[in-house]
Amino acid sequence: MNWKVLYVKPRNEKKIAAALSYLGITAYCPSVTEIRQWSDRKKKVEVPLLKSYVLVQITEKDHDLVFQIPGVVRYLFWLGKPAIVKDSDIQVMKDWLSQKNIQAQVENIQPGDRIKIKTGLFEGEKALVHEVSTNRIQLLLLDLDMKITFSRN
Repeated sequence: MNWKVLYVKPRNEKKIAAALSYLGITAYCPSVTEIRQWSDRKKKVEVPLLKSYVLVQITEKDHDLVFQIPGVVRYLFWLGKPAIVKDSDIQVMKDWLSQKNIQAQVENIQPGDRIKIKTGLFEGEKALVHEVSTNRIQLLLLDLDMKITFSRN
């Protein structure tokens, strides 16, 4: 069964995913751990990877059930139809998020370069180099419409 994309109110992603699960709907809110700094401390915070979106695996008969939850705005549409995410794409995302130390071999690249990833989880994906700095590189994965950031250690 494929996944549909729900657009939700900002900063409500985790609460809505939990409420959907409580209703018996399979929901997935991919998240990453970031270190946020305040004036007096640093803290590890789990933030959604897809801001304002929750992925749901739902049957057509339960399609309207999600709107019972406060904060759900609408389904995301693509070309007049509900946006569909394949199971394989969700699995790739889960596998990528489960990796703790992702290492990348970086050659001499410049912003605007088009590259093809040779190894790793995104092997074979075409990407556009978005930003290169002394401690990180940002790539735009063209086929997945996703931005990823690599730290240079």
